[in-house]
Amino acid sequence: MPISLLVASSDPHFRESITESLLNVPTAKMISEYPEVSSNLYIRVIQDLERHPDAALIVDLASDPEAALKVMEKVKQAAPDLYIIASNYHADGETVIAAVRAGANDFLTQPLKRIEFRDAMARLERTPRRTSVTASRLGKIYSFLSVKGGAGATTLAVNFAGVLAQRKQSVVLIDLDFTANDCAMQTGVAPQHSLTEVGDNLSRLDQALFEGLVTRDPLGFFLVGPPDQVEQRPVFTEPMFREFANFLVEKYESVVIDAGRWLSDEVALAALQSSSTVFVVLTQDLPAIRNAQRYIAALMRLGFNQDQLKIVVNRYLKKPGPSMASLEQIQQTLNHKVFYGIPASPAAIASVNKGRPFVTDREAAAELDRAFRAFVDKATGAKLAAQTA
Repeated sequence: MPISLLVASSDPHFRESITESLLNVPTAKMISEYPEVSSNLYIRVIQDLERHPDAALIVDLASDPEAALKVMEKVKQAAPDLYIIASNYHADGETVIAAVRAGANDFLTQPLKRIEFRDAMARLERTPRRTSVTASRLGKIYSFLSVKGGAGATTLAVNFAGVLAQRKQSVVLIDLDFTANDCAMQTGVAPQHSLTEVGDNLSRLDQALFEGLVTRDPLGFFLVGPPDQVEQRPVFTEPMFREFANFLVEKYESVVIDAGRWLSDEVALAALQSSSTVFVVLTQDLPAIRNAQRYIAALMRLGFNQDQLKIVVNRYLKKPGPSMASLEQIQQTLNHKVFYGIPASPAAIASVNKGRPFVTDREAAAELDRAFRAFVDKATGAKLAAQTA
């Protein structure tokens, strides 16, 4: 059976050395890199294990051994059968024992030696591995990333949360576009609290307190975003978001994020890294396609893989105008399959102007509603689950 590896290290040289060592092991390949060995790493590991249940994890302990050991413990709690290889410059008894106690099955000394790496892969290959993974009890995080202003990512995020809530899931919608703050406008509310209060109360946050700080939409999902005052960027940092994400996936079935369109924003980037799926939202015009090309390249450099990124063409026209591209041309340009096309519809614009999701009025938006629910089915695996039940 081929070997699939997940590699967690904040050191790019270590990740490069793994890549070089893999040249000696034709049966093994790296399927995911995690450049952040952070407290919510276990979320991404569980998400990747759902796609690759037989994968093993390599964790670099060198940069911050104490933090990395805690991460390993949490990963092992979430996935007890996961095969973990720890690595450090020190291989004294105390270091190795600490790694084993945290959940390591094997240990590699740095700098990596090709023959030792090959032997470790041989030991892994001899170890029985899972071919399926039990369903995770953690909630899913779905992020919508717009490649340009006006692509409609906010509308898709709001209605995605709405459909999941209509299906009786516990859902939280988070607006991380700190300038636009359009989720509140599209749901017709003026929230009393924001991410500012969430950040202030993280150390004592429980479900009751959280739900007292957020707005509940009539459809049933909870909404939280930035303050309405555009000049007030909340003190809500990347570490705060990661802690918040840990809380959310343990309490709610689905978390839907409007990630805005700024990859340079550390909070938005942390949200994308925490997501099981990132929907890259574009339209068929050439500037949007060019931006999508740049965004996808940047995300791949940041360690995302193609399985995580789903290309969604919003306001899709089967017969595009002369300055627009077809799905085939988009796929060829991006070298990435289009996941779904959401049809153009006046109902989407009307719903934005009304300040209510279009999924609340299924008759008025009949064609769009059907297509969008099919998109949600495909994105969440609902249709597949129904077929296999």
